[in-house]
Amino acid sequence: MLRLMPVGDSMTIGSAGEHTWRYRMWRHLCATYGGPFTLVGPRDTLYDKAADAPTSYAYADPDFPRRHLAGWGEGWLHMAPLIGEAVRTQRADVLLVSLGLIDLGFYTNAEQTAENVRAFVAEARTANPRVSLVLLPVIPNVRAAYDESFAAQVTRFNELLAKAAADLDEPSSPVLLASVPESYDIDSDTYDGTHPNAHGEHKLAAAFAEAMHQGWALGGPYEPS
Repeated sequence: MLRLMPVGDSMTIGSAGEHTWRYRMWRHLCATYGGPFTLVGPRDTLYDKAADAPTSYAYADPDFPRRHLAGWGEGWLHMAPLIGEAVRTQRADVLLVSLGLIDLGFYTNAEQTAENVRAFVAEARTANPRVSLVLLPVIPNVRAAYDESFAAQVTRFNELLAKAAADLDEPSSPVLLASVPESYDIDSDTYDGTHPNAHGEHKLAAAFAEAMHQGWALGGPYEPS
């Protein structure tokens, strides 16, 4: 069985009442992947904004494998120390990673964040030398729209992420760089300039799905369902 672990920040954990892109990915693979698979991870909740804690199970559709390693306000800095144990205990084969916005916004510059990417990959491979990874660049967000210095850091980090993906790619442990959805729009694809609405969830799922389909012939072209 193929075991995929979504890893991310608030855009991946989602909040109460949402489907999440994790659900959209699961639906896509149910329709296009020809073998058994599941989503894995040490966590399974949504973020509850009222409680200010990741304690909600109020998924818009809870009938899917809800496991993940994602946290509201967490980035590469936070996940690098956790990923080895998570990969080991969850027996993850593929990591679908969407991180970076939190790092650049609060903790580390582009170069420091890129170093944490490399530490993350090293820890994941220590746990599973054959783990595969799909890395999503930092996508458009409202802060980058008005803060030029932050936008420059996002651009620089995405360049460094592409270099890291190329440097770290190995036949036995492939690393794919997903593409930022060309049509992603913070006004129509998010509910607050950062967090995806239903349209945005589909586009994030499509970014991972298309990378795996084109890079590894896994699944098929993404069609919203």
